[in-house]
Amino acid sequence: MFKIFAKLADWVTHDLLQIAPQTHLAEAVHFFIEDTAKIFFLLTTLMLLVGFFRSWISPEKVRHWLDGKPMLLAYFLAVTLGAITPFCSCSSIPLFIAFLGTGIPLGVTMAFLITSPMVNEVAAILFGEAIGWQFTLAYVGTGMVTGMVGGAIIDCLKIERWVEPFVFQINVPKDGIEERKLTLKHRLNHAWGETKDILQRVWLYVLIGVGVGAAIHGFVPQEWFIAHAGKDNLFAVPMAVIMAVPLYSNVTGVVPVAEVLISKGLPVGTTLAFIMSTVAISLPELVILRKVLKVQMLAFFVAYLALAFVIVGYVFNYVF
Repeated sequence: MFKIFAKLADWVTHDLLQIAPQTHLAEAVHFFIEDTAKIFFLLTTLMLLVGFFRSWISPEKVRHWLDGKPMLLAYFLAVTLGAITPFCSCSSIPLFIAFLGTGIPLGVTMAFLITSPMVNEVAAILFGEAIGWQFTLAYVGTGMVTGMVGGAIIDCLKIERWVEPFVFQINVPKDGIEERKLTLKHRLNHAWGETKDILQRVWLYVLIGVGVGAAIHGFVPQEWFIAHAGKDNLFAVPMAVIMAVPLYSNVTGVVPVAEVLISKGLPVGTTLAFIMSTVAISLPELVILRKVLKVQMLAFFVAYLALAFVIVGYVFNYVF
């Protein structure tokens, strides 16, 4: 099915641009054209489908489902909803405030906040197609477990004092949810509107991600990765986490970079640690979270996730 994108890249690279084959530039341009077309096609198609079915899920329902549940179930629901809802860190903050305003425990709320920007179903499908389903299941499962464990630790430590006080002072009504009776046309319009909104937010990250992946694919030799970040380098995993902090990318934009890193011989665990750190603990992410979290909570947030990703990296390098 996806051979059409390879043929498109062949035509643009060799016929339209007249770039000589078997050169570094040709490999980079071919990768950029093929992956850009494929990712935007998949992203648009999947978001239309997901948006249609998600028209039955509103932020109010998410809050309602979490309210009053047993703790273990609440953690699981929080990370599951975080994984299937299209909320980045900036759009997750209003939900964060709403959750705490209705009395949902901080740990459950943080479990959602950790998982939501890091995992989503569209990125999982893109990862599965580009890299393989074994890696994808590892990525999704690790993200959800990281959220649940982090939420449980936060509840055990009782560190609500590290959240900005105004968050708890906002009174959110807990009335029952009135169901929206949408027609099929309305649901399709909702799906298209959500798709356009997400494409407007992620298109630049996709282009940057594909561009970085293309440059690495075309110009960085495989031997360089094996020598500097291969399985024999014990410090490769923590270095991958540290290097990811100044960066920022939507999880969708990380797909082509991960695809190239693994193809170049970077171990699965090191790649996983880099991807999750880029999405979850980047500097722009922390600036956004500072609106609702005190510095102590941000420090705990970064330390916990960095340690978790390093452990995940070592474990997956050993297993795979």
